[in-house]
Amino acid sequence: MDKTIFAEIFGNTPIIKVLDFLITFQLFDYPLTEIAKNSEVSYSSLQTFWDKLERNKIVIKTRRVGKSDLFKLNTKNPAVLQLVKLDWNLIKGREEKEIIV
Repeated sequence: MDKTIFAEIFGNTPIIKVLDFLITFQLFDYPLTEIAKNSEVSYSSLQTFWDKLERNKIVIKTRRVGKSDLFKLNTKNPAVLQLVKLDWNLIKGREEKEIIV
């Protein structure tokens, strides 16, 4: 996965990679193993901060399939909405700069 503008600005840390993935694919829910895989972070790294994301309602559990819980970005959280808006503004700013140059 190429580095996105979000990751480029805020760093390529595991939590930023996960947030970036969840923002990009906010309409879908995923088990933790898929979130880790698609974010290109190890499952053990994901576990170190996932509880914080749940506790702060950044992510929500949507359903259970078999033995796996599925999660997605909590787009009802005002802070999450601001992150999504920031991501779009960063993308728009990059596009406008490329058009001008």
